[in-house]
Formats: sequence, C-alpha cells, structure tokens
Amino acid sequence: MTTVLDISFLRQSSGFADADQLLGLINHLPNMVFVKDTNGRFIFANSALREYLGLTSEEALHDLNEADFLPERSVSKVLADEARVLETGEPTYDVEECFSIHGGPVCWLSTTKLPLRDERGRITGLVAISRDITESKRQDTIRRGSAALFEMIARSQPLDMILHSLTLLVESMVEGICASVLLFEQETGKLRHGAAPSLPEAYTKLIDGITFGPKVGSCGTAAWRNEPVVVEDIANSPLWQDYVEIAERFDLRSCWSTPIMDANRQVLGTFALYSGEVRKPSAHEKELIDMATSIASIAIDRWHKEERVRYMAHHDPLTGLSNRTLFWTQFNRALHEAKRENRMVAITYLDLDDFKQVNDLFGHAAGDEVLCRVADRIVSCIRASDIAVRLGGDEFALVFSNPKHDEDGVRRRLADIRQKISMPIDVEGACLKIDCSLGVAFYPQHGQTAEDLLAAADVDMYRAKKAARNRLTVLEIKD
Repeated sequence: MTTVLDISFLRQSSGFADADQLLGLINHLPNMVFVKDTNGRFIFANSALREYLGLTSEEALHDLNEADFLPERSVSKVLADEARVLETGEPTYDVEECFSIHGGPVCWLSTTKLPLRDERGRITGLVAISRDITESKRQDTIRRGSAALFEMIARSQPLDMILHSLTLLVESMVEGICASVLLFEQETGKLRHGAAPSLPEAYTKLIDGITFGPKVGSCGTAAWRNEPVVVEDIANSPLWQDYVEIAERFDLRSCWSTPIMDANRQVLGTFALYSGEVRKPSAHEKELIDMATSIASIAIDRWHKEERVRYMAHHDPLTGLSNRTLFWTQFNRALHEAKRENRMVAITYLDLDDFKQVNDLFGHAAGDEVLCRVADRIVSCIRASDIAVRLGGDEFALVFSNPKHDEDGVRRRLADIRQKISMPIDVEGACLKIDCSLGVAFYPQHGQTAEDLLAAADVDMYRAKKAARNRLTVLEIKD
C-alpha cells in the first residue's frame, strides 16, 4: 500500500481538508504512529516508525506484519491486545511492551492504541502511538538493581551472592553478553573466581588463579595496568596469545575488562564482559561496566574490612594465632568430637622462661619480635587439625585433637616443639636462646571440661617451670 493510499485513508478518517498537511505533521512527530484496518493489516506508518523498523519511505506496508520484526512470543500478545481493542472499542493507554527488533538489542515502547470509527460510529481500524522508553527503562532498572545490591551489601550478605546478583543484573540489560568478576587474592597475587553465572564452568576453572601480567588476557592485563583493557578480537590480540585456544574453545570472541579498585587505587579484582562476536562495547555497555565496577568495589572493600574485623575478633593481633575467644570454641568442639568418637585430646600449656628479661634488656619491640618468631615456630610444628592459641603475654596453649591414645607420641611432639622454640633468634643485634616450660593434660583422664583440662595443664606447666634449670641465654651480642 503506497503513500497515496495512506493519504486517502487520512482524508477519509480524519476529516482534515488538507491530508497532505496532516501527513506532513504526523511524519514530523518524534513518536511512532501506525494505523491498521480491522483485519490487522498495516495501512499507514509515519516516518519515525519506518526509521525504527528500518523501512524505506517508499516501501509498501500491505505485506508487513509483526512477525517480520518481533520475536514470536511478543507477536501473539500484541495481536491479542489489538484484537481486543477492535472488538470492544476500548482503548489501551501507555502499555509498556518489550521488543527485540529484527533480533537486535532489547527495547521498550510505551504504546497507546485507539479504535478508529467512521461517521456512523462503526470501528474501521485502530491507530497506535508509541514512544521509545528504552533508555528510561534501562535507567530505572539500573536504579532498582543498584538499590537491591546496596541493600544486600548493607545487610552483609555473602560476597559471592552479591557478585552473582551483580553479574546477572548486567547480563539482563544486554544481549549476548557474559559477565565475570575475578577477585585479587593478596596472599598469592592471583586472580580467583568470584562470579560468572553464564560463562562455561570449564572456562572459569581454567582461568581461576591467573596472575597479573602485561600479556595475561584482558583481566590479567587490566589488573597489571590498573586501567581498562578492551580486546575487540581475541583471536588477533597479542594480549591473548597464550590463552587464545582456551577462548576459541568456548566461542569467546571479545573481552573487555576493567580493574576493580578501592579508594586507595589498590586492585581488588576485575570486572569483565565477554561477547561471542568480534566487537567493542557500546556506550550503554560502558555505562554498565562503570556501574558494575563501582558497586563491586564497594562490596569487595566492605567484605575485606568485615573479614578483617571478624579475624581480629578471634585472633591475636600480634602473632595471628587464635585468641581466647576462638580458643574456647575450638577446644570445646574438639572435646565434643572426642566424646562422640571415643578419642583422646591433649592440651598443652606453654610458657616462655624468663621472657621479662627480653623486654627489660632489649625493649618491648624486641619482645614482640620474639613472640612472633615463637608463634611461627609453633605453627610450623603442628598439624591442620591441631589448635594453637596465645593466651596472653608469653603464654600459649596447644590442643592435639587426634593423638590416638598415644601419650608418648604427644610428649615426643612437644619435645620437638620445645627444641624448635629454643633455636637461636636474632633480634635487635643480639642472638637469643629462648627456652619454655610445658605442661600437658589428657582428656578424659585429667578432666572432662575444657576449663578443667586447661587448669590441669597449667598446674603441670608450673611444676615443670619450678624444676627447670634453663633460663634466657644471650649467646652473642653483635656490634
């Protein structure tokens, strides 16, 4: 149906004397306008709608239908709504509809549809006026999604849940994109898996643990440079030359990564978007990346601080060993398991001999250094199932939770620990030899509760200290 017929239709239905003038007015409207007859056929589309659909100004409309530019699930709903307007004569106002024109990006229209009537009041078709609200919907989704994420952060939800929700939010707003977060592990200097709900699990396992570097894909390089790295074509990027086979195996063609930084410009991780096409990010995708990295920075930084608070609440700030609060929980758990499994538990009270002399002769900083070295030596001698705690001052406790009723074996282990502790320590220009006194008690023969057992070990320790002949020895004073 041509423009001539369109004008004819307007002359018949509008009552406008100058149909050309009316047509010109409608074609200059920023909103999209179309008219259909009672059979649901397009008989008019203004310039804004034609441009939106990619139609030329001369292209006929009579063969055009929704299936040409809408996904199947949307077509049935649109036609049903229009049939209702034609049947009942009741208009619909500002109905929000989600479309994907020709399989392109998701877009939103707000549409009002009104029945057209002739001079006798009979319905002869419908007219629709639509406006693109995609951007406002995107911004609204970002606001609502961000608010939900900030609430999760405020409620101290687990970090993996927050990052999972963040990546899903980003993916819901773009087509054909997979989002990923890698977390910087300070102890190892590696990037570890944080969240990647849509990437193949096999791929996330392969890249879990990559390091920083000038040619470590997009993420490792972004973390190395402290700046975004956009790789439009993975197959031909020198940054991906050591990883290109992995990416191609999973049909990943482009990757855009941005470092996640804290307020001090320290790297917390990376946020990346992967595409199955060779391309660069759109302006909308860049906006999402900025939003995601900002929220991820807040979430990760807060998680680190909360982890630090939790750690400090249960660990000695000087030596890093468990403190009394955590110790009682660990010790009681070990006793509970021993009662259930009919196992023996050994508790050792350890006190450094004449430690006060270290502080008096060399100062408290030297004393702190000695305590840290002693703690390190204790940790190096115990197993993962054992417990080490600094009770306070120069007093420590050890719990061996699986000695298999072998008291002699426990005493041999304690002799090894005592020997390790007594090895010379260089501190403040002096070489010191620190000895310790040990007391040990066994569950169940020496007590049933953690308090009784620790008290028994304490008594045994003082008995050993009273009989001890070794004291602080200064082996050498260095110039």
